[in-house]
Amino acid sequence: MITTIALAAMLMTTHSHVLDEDIQDYAYIIEQAENCKYSKGKAIDPKLLAGLARIEKSYNPPPELKGMLLAAACHESGFNPNALGDWRTVTRRGKKVRVAKAVGLFQMWPWWESKRHGYDIDRRSPLEAAEAFMIHIMRQLPKVKKRCRWRRDHRQWVAAWVTAIRAPKKGGRCNEKPLHLRFLKRWHKNIERTYGC
Repeated sequence: MITTIALAAMLMTTHSHVLDEDIQDYAYIIEQAENCKYSKGKAIDPKLLAGLARIEKSYNPPPELKGMLLAAACHESGFNPNALGDWRTVTRRGKKVRVAKAVGLFQMWPWWESKRHGYDIDRRSPLEAAEAFMIHIMRQLPKVKKRCRWRRDHRQWVAAWVTAIRAPKKGGRCNEKPLHLRFLKRWHKNIERTYGC
């Protein structure tokens, strides 16, 4: 087991940046996120990772889901705020054109920008998108608690997470899990294997 002093010293030497005190408990997760395989070798902004960790921490997810926002951003866009996805072919002025429906860090569709039905955000702004993403998950929690009857906080959050990122389904998504969760569990296993915590 690593002592707190040894841990702090190790983090200071392994990270080129210093984390603020309020997100020190996210140091290992941020280290895993820095090695995101979907970033395609591009350097990831440490300030972005710290900002995402700070936003996630403000919503107090269960310990098993620590890093959920970072895992989602890694898997969806490789931490690229200008990423485009979910391409469609549409006809404009008689010509077929490829258009991306999903934009940004979390691959959000146009309805997220709507004032009436969405969150009135700029999908290319990483911190705005992250805040809206977490708010959307939090809005699903009361519905999930009623419908799914999960007792464990962790399971309620997973159901809310998958309900938030997928299209509505008649029976709900109580027993489903987001693909990001598999990614997050791998990070947690790596941390356990490497640091024993």
